[in-house]
Amino acid sequence: MKQVTPATLVAGPVRLVPLTLDHVPGLQAAAADGELWHLRFTSVPAPDETLAYVEAALAGQAAGHRLPFAVLDASTGDVLGSTSYHDIVPAVERVEIGYTWYAQRVQRSAVNTTAKLLLLTHAFEVLGAKLVGWRTDNFNHASQRAIERLGAKRDGVLRHHALRRDGTVRDTVMYSLTVGEWPEVKAHLNWQLSRPRA
Repeated sequence: MKQVTPATLVAGPVRLVPLTLDHVPGLQAAAADGELWHLRFTSVPAPDETLAYVEAALAGQAAGHRLPFAVLDASTGDVLGSTSYHDIVPAVERVEIGYTWYAQRVQRSAVNTTAKLLLLTHAFEVLGAKLVGWRTDNFNHASQRAIERLGAKRDGVLRHHALRRDGTVRDTVMYSLTVGEWPEVKAHLNWQLSRPRA
């Protein structure tokens, strides 16, 4: 697998750009749309935590195990949210997609499907990944449904796996998609994005 380095990915309504400290105000505004930090099972930063959130993401990038993106509206440049490659393991050609969240106004729109199509295409067709994974909180049913709609397979549950922001310990639901499954998933995601919407 090639080294995972910063890249700009563009399609349809979104542009994924390398996350920087300059995105902090935009991320604060995106998170404020729905006050997303109140959801106990997400990683969305509260306004006063956003700078530290971005600094932690950039530290992960410097350490080589994370590549964070700001998700922008392709036409206006407004920050819509954030997503990352993480748990990058070149030795087994594996990368995960996570730390994903969007302003409430663009949830259940083409934004997430387009961003995932960009990230998956880049992972499989440019980086040479053999597997892309996802993980989510056992109580984050919306996230689980979104991952399953992408065509990922549920691998199982890691019990008592990670701390939530409220101090409780979550079970983590794991998903994955292999390079062999990618062509069919890619065709389905492109169909989802091109079909007429009511």
